[in-house]
Amino acid sequence: MQRNNKQLILNKGAEKYIFRYEEGQEGELLEALVAQANDARTDFDWFDAAVLSFKLTQSLIGEADRILYDDVPDMFTPPVVESEEEE
Repeated sequence: MQRNNKQLILNKGAEKYIFRYEEGQEGELLEALVAQANDARTDFDWFDAAVLSFKLTQSLIGEADRILYDDVPDMFTPPVVESEEEE
């Protein structure tokens, strides 16, 4: 099974933080966000980590919804009923 490569991007002033990860490696991504927030050499802080973890969570929720409801018919679309014409 091929994994999808994904990324989260944060623009902060003149800096741009890009975190690339593979599908299924979200836990490692969260660890990288924590490590970056703990690194005093960067301006990446805990608020930035929270923003990106929120974006990650929203992405995962969207993927879960697509998986769960992909084959579910739209409840607001009435079913098509074919009628037989009488001759």
